[in-house]
Amino acid sequence: MVDVRIEEPEDNFTGGGGPKKSFLWSGLFVLLVIVAIVAVYFLSGFFLVGPDQVGLIKRFGKYTNTVGPGLGYHLPFPFESVVVVDTSNLRKQEIGFRTVRTGTYQTLANESLMLTGDGNIVSVEMVIQYYVGDPAKLAFNIVDDGDIVKFTTESVLREEVASSTIDSILTTERDTISIRTAERVQAELERLGTGILVKNVFLQEVAPPKQVIAAFDDVNSAKQDKEKLIYEAEKYKNDLIPKAEGEAAQLTRVAEGYAQERILNAEGEADRFLAILQEYEKAAEVTRTRMYLETLAKVLGEASKTVVLDQSSVLKLLDLEGSER
Repeated sequence: MVDVRIEEPEDNFTGGGGPKKSFLWSGLFVLLVIVAIVAVYFLSGFFLVGPDQVGLIKRFGKYTNTVGPGLGYHLPFPFESVVVVDTSNLRKQEIGFRTVRTGTYQTLANESLMLTGDGNIVSVEMVIQYYVGDPAKLAFNIVDDGDIVKFTTESVLREEVASSTIDSILTTERDTISIRTAERVQAELERLGTGILVKNVFLQEVAPPKQVIAAFDDVNSAKQDKEKLIYEAEKYKNDLIPKAEGEAAQLTRVAEGYAQERILNAEGEADRFLAILQEYEKAAEVTRTRMYLETLAKVLGEASKTVVLDQSSVLKLLDLEGSER
């Protein structure tokens, strides 16, 4: 005989109070979840700004204010948001080349090759360094600061190279081109409202294209030989002209001395003649005889042999050299 017992179910609403307690716990759990979600929602408004950064607060997409480094708070999305901008670190853009790794560079011909004002082609590599001057303008006016700085600098640099000759670019105009490029790029970035401040612009390398380096070296060698010959010619000229001027001055002084001597001699002879004339006017016969004797003394004094003819018509030879011996 089988004993079968049938138990009647317990009344869920009147018996024991268990379901009611379970309902309360479920409501409490839902409330806690809602509170947690609300807390997480409001906690999402906290943000951290680094020491080299600033935070730009936007309310419903419109910029309102700027906060400095440290922990900050804004109303959660969608009411407010923050854009963190790095302002202190120096940024750079490379034109004509790219840095592969430290000490290794790769030249980009499509950027570096430029046309000069005299119709030549030159390879120019430049580096521009800049930092953020106005974070709000940088964050809200442009999409990529690197692209706008690079494209602006490359455009200005090509204009500067096109207005100069290849010789000036390779020698004397390097620093001038860098300075003018920096000034023009800064003016253009200010006109566009980018909030970027240019720090430095450097011409990394300026050289002829690889395809014509050999020919360019030959041209430079010819120019150097030309300059060398010109220098040697100038040196020879500077050495010869002073010598010629010195010799000319010496000849001039000799001629002046000779002229002065001739003048003095002529004046002396004239004074002597006038003195003799005065004596002749006083005693003509005596003066004539004295002059005759002086002339004979002068003439005979220079002769080695003298022939004397007296009234006896006999020639007498006076051998003065023999008498002296």
